[in-house]
Amino acid sequence: MEASEPPIPDPVTFEVTPDLLQVAERAFDRGLCAECFGRLVGRYGHGLTNPERAELLAVAVGRPLPRLTQLCQLCDGAFDRWEVWRSRVVAATEGWEYHRFTCGSRWDPERLAREEAFWAEFGTMWGESARSAFNRELGKRVETIAGGEGVTSHPDLVLLADLPTGRLEVTVLPFYVRGRYLKEDRTLPQTRWPCRRCQGRGCDFCGGTGKTYESSVEELVAAPFLAASGGEGSRFHGMGREDINARMLGSGRPFVLEILRPRRRSIDLPSLETEVNRSAGGRVEVRELAWSDGAEVVRIKEATPTKSYRVVIRGETSNAKVNEALSFVAGRPIAQRTPTRVAHRRADRVRARRILAARLVESSPDRFTIELRAESGTYIKEWVEGDGGRTDPNLSQLVGVPLVVEALDVLEIHDRTG
Repeated sequence: MEASEPPIPDPVTFEVTPDLLQVAERAFDRGLCAECFGRLVGRYGHGLTNPERAELLAVAVGRPLPRLTQLCQLCDGAFDRWEVWRSRVVAATEGWEYHRFTCGSRWDPERLAREEAFWAEFGTMWGESARSAFNRELGKRVETIAGGEGVTSHPDLVLLADLPTGRLEVTVLPFYVRGRYLKEDRTLPQTRWPCRRCQGRGCDFCGGTGKTYESSVEELVAAPFLAASGGEGSRFHGMGREDINARMLGSGRPFVLEILRPRRRSIDLPSLETEVNRSAGGRVEVRELAWSDGAEVVRIKEATPTKSYRVVIRGETSNAKVNEALSFVAGRPIAQRTPTRVAHRRADRVRARRILAARLVESSPDRFTIELRAESGTYIKEWVEGDGGRTDPNLSQLVGVPLVVEALDVLEIHDRTG
């Protein structure tokens, strides 16, 4: 038979029932501090601190709380060292701006096991764990230091008190900014591209830079943010990516910029948007910058919007053949095996994709331009050129002559509704 949940009294009352009185009498002379004595019934009632619960229990027992001559048998004096922990927080967080924080603690497992044994011995169903009580009380004191807010999600800092060693560990969480970027430069990759020979360490081949390409969309966008925040690094999360030699036009590609270990968080997004666009010199433009969070990264990565493209194609064929091929392929599934150019870093498998619509917009004797809309994940260059038959059907196959993509533009990412 399952044990029933202990009754929860009215928030402003604390009725010492016979069950609570029995717990108090059993534990009264067992060498517990006021915090730990009150924690025996810490989940009973609301609006009281554990020392206040302890006082009410002592009144019910009819005796004053005993003065301890040695360390508490449960917490070993942990709840008497707040000034020590307060000074450690001040020292460890100096130079870091934060507004939201989470407190945690690490305890000796044997001490936590002793607590469980005490609860069983005293017969309490309302005990609050030492870890929970310590984290809450430490949080109250941190709030007085920084004027920040103790939270359970999306903190700026995580403060972990390691009680066995006395150390305070600080984890600085990143901040996130979402937006859209346009790219005019056909020599820019989306993200920093480490040199394949030295894996980013720097070598003669890359001129000591550790990079394959001089810059990237990520670096151009992140640089003003790193300067303003004092961050130690960045991660760039795009809703897909265009080829290095493709432009990103239209309303831009959605992205989330993650700034790692920022020292400053009070930064002005409109000013930084202006600074990114100025310093990028027309190569990249950002729009619609707004604060975001880690959940947005997941949404960005999992999104599968359709995309529109403009493709300039070199090859001698007739408009009639091109129009016939585009009419045939529109809406039909195509089978795309992982392209040769990315097979070294992606699983080699066949993916079904569709060209949803396509039209011829311009032509000359040796080249023509088409605009099309395709499902997310469609390799446009391979669909045009065929990639040695790895895409079937492909446009070269349908018009009967070899074709080469001369220029590719992403015209729109269709991620917005309406």
